[in-house]
Amino acid sequence: MKRILFVAEAVTLAQVVRLVTLARTLDPAQYEIHFASACFGALEFAGTAFIQHPICSLSPEQVARAVTWGTRIYSRRRLAQYLDDDLRLLDKVEPDLVVGDLRWSLLVSAPLRKVPHAALINAYWSPYRKDDRIPLPDHPMVRLVGERLAGEHFEKAWPWVSRHFARPLNALRRRHGFAAYEGLLELLDAGDATLYPDAPGMIPMHPLPHSHHFLGPVLWAPDIPSPTAWERPPNAPVLYVTLGSSGNIRSAPALIRALAQLPVEVCVATAGRYTLEDLPSNVTVAEYLPGDAAARRADLVICNGGSSTGYQALAHGKPVIGIPFNLDQYLAMGVIERMQAGLLIRAGSAKPEAVARLVKGALDGRFFPGAIKCQEFLRVLDPGIEFRRVVHQLASPSDSRKP
Repeated sequence: MKRILFVAEAVTLAQVVRLVTLARTLDPAQYEIHFASACFGALEFAGTAFIQHPICSLSPEQVARAVTWGTRIYSRRRLAQYLDDDLRLLDKVEPDLVVGDLRWSLLVSAPLRKVPHAALINAYWSPYRKDDRIPLPDHPMVRLVGERLAGEHFEKAWPWVSRHFARPLNALRRRHGFAAYEGLLELLDAGDATLYPDAPGMIPMHPLPHSHHFLGPVLWAPDIPSPTAWERPPNAPVLYVTLGSSGNIRSAPALIRALAQLPVEVCVATAGRYTLEDLPSNVTVAEYLPGDAAARRADLVICNGGSSTGYQALAHGKPVIGIPFNLDQYLAMGVIERMQAGLLIRAGSAKPEAVARLVKGALDGRFFPGAIKCQEFLRVLDPGIEFRRVVHQLASPSDSRKP
């Protein structure tokens, strides 16, 4: 049996569930599956028999603070600690392949232990994408000088910003005799294999190295029953609202109340991050909802713009209203908006009443053709088939396949 190790940097739920979803596609009769993470939630790991390895990682709160202030997520000291943890884990498990999601330290630990490493990263982060623009995230600079001026400065500053964020890992790589990366995009895209959980038709790319693979959308939904109210057909347009584990929830309660004033039904998943009280009868609230069923039932999905919920909505041909907060969400929502399958609303300037007006306008059907086109792209590849093919190639005992 081949031994496959999955390592998740659990700063958002997506980093964990994407790897869990891929790990579930492997035949347990052929592969011994190990999973390392800082958290093992009951919903995410329900029904699995993975060998679990608790590891330390940054908390979502630490990452949210760094994103809010535009500072580095990782320091040199933190990455050095990660490297020590990685090496102990690799020595303990002795995997034939390690698959990581946002675990930067694997770019040092895996080659040190000569273990093939596959990195999961969305294609909109790739230095090979044709549209190489980087959107302006919600940085304090926007509030100080305004969106237009901040955007001009950010575009000019991006090469420096990219090198600045890559510097701590590059220092660690040089210390161990490995070459440095040019910048953040090259770092995120690095590995013996690079796995894109996206549809190739939605993100035009320059010619890719043979080690880069599109998997198709890696979708997850908790295995929980739908609310009993969903047993009857809706008598008004349905809005599915979730800001996930990393969206900006500062104005979420006010937004829900504003949406409830529309002639719609509102289904809200809070991810346990905020509470809603004294709401009208056209609002259904739960900590978690079965996202696939919610997207299928909805006429419009309102989320943080990230690929997890965004692709889930588009997989059912439903348009997306994205309210992104971090750079990953801006990049993902930029893809959706360019496909004319949704609308991006900046989180830093989103006013609940204004968002409600835009949502009401979006129900006129203008984004549905684009959403259906995305649905067709997202059906082209089966991520389970594509992932198993890559695992079979990389987990070979042949010396020629070692990194």
